[in-house]
Amino acid sequence: MTTHFADRLLAAIETKRSHVVVGLDPDYSLLPPSLREKHEALDYHDDTQRRVEAYREFLFRLLIDLKAEAVAVKPQLAYYEVLGAPGFGLYQELVETARSLGYLVIADAKRGDIGSTAEAYAAAHLEVVGADAITVNPWFGADGLEPFLRRAREAGKGVFVLVKTSNPGSADLQDQELSTGETVYERVADLLAGWAAGGVGASGYSNVGAVVGATHPVQAAKLRLALPGVPFLVPGYGAQGAGATDVAGAFDRAGTGAIVNSSRAVLYAYRTRPGHWAEAARAEAAAMRVALWKAAGRT
Repeated sequence: MTTHFADRLLAAIETKRSHVVVGLDPDYSLLPPSLREKHEALDYHDDTQRRVEAYREFLFRLLIDLKAEAVAVKPQLAYYEVLGAPGFGLYQELVETARSLGYLVIADAKRGDIGSTAEAYAAAHLEVVGADAITVNPWFGADGLEPFLRRAREAGKGVFVLVKTSNPGSADLQDQELSTGETVYERVADLLAGWAAGGVGASGYSNVGAVVGATHPVQAAKLRLALPGVPFLVPGYGAQGAGATDVAGAFDRAGTGAIVNSSRAVLYAYRTRPGHWAEAARAEAAAMRVALWKAAGRT
């Protein structure tokens, strides 16, 4: 089996006929009431243990129910780190279990630092924990990303560089115009093209990808043209307001090359869909899968 991340990603898209990524962002206040009530009735050492165990039941059930709909899961590290060592342990368990179920796992860590610190971050998440890919911040430049890029070249890991993020405040920095006439995010994209060139697999796509928000469809379409062969991780679908038509420009002419993340809209779909909370999440992810496949121009 190939170890090249982008080859595995594009193969999973075709096999599952899906562009769906589910963000594993557990929020105790949003858990199904029946699940909260169950764990609040149990005798735990402290509230941290209660939350970890509630999250474990919630997330592990969803991993089983969503595996036919999603090609990847994306645990956001903040939700686990806030619980200290037990939370990080849960994150490690989730990565191992998700991979055993056939998901690609993207650690949403947004790491980036000077070389020695970046080396520790890269080793921690891509080797010790064993995630397939990681999100990174390009602010430190090429030397700050090199430990991540090296693992993409040599070990087939995936790296998603923040280029144009989904939050409204991204314009404060990313849309600023440089003396060259290009914006900051366009300059990052230019650099990314060079970083990606050395990691192209049999699929024609690189192990080095871009994070491009669904809430910026015009910029996404522009970046798709500028970055052929670069996989896009597209956040902002669902709770942040973007829909399938907003992400259409992120796909290439073959209707592939991008995966789209939804977190709250899938995890907590019980709030708007009938039935058991796990079945509601599966139905939401299934509807998302179909909508994205159509938006990508597939039949």
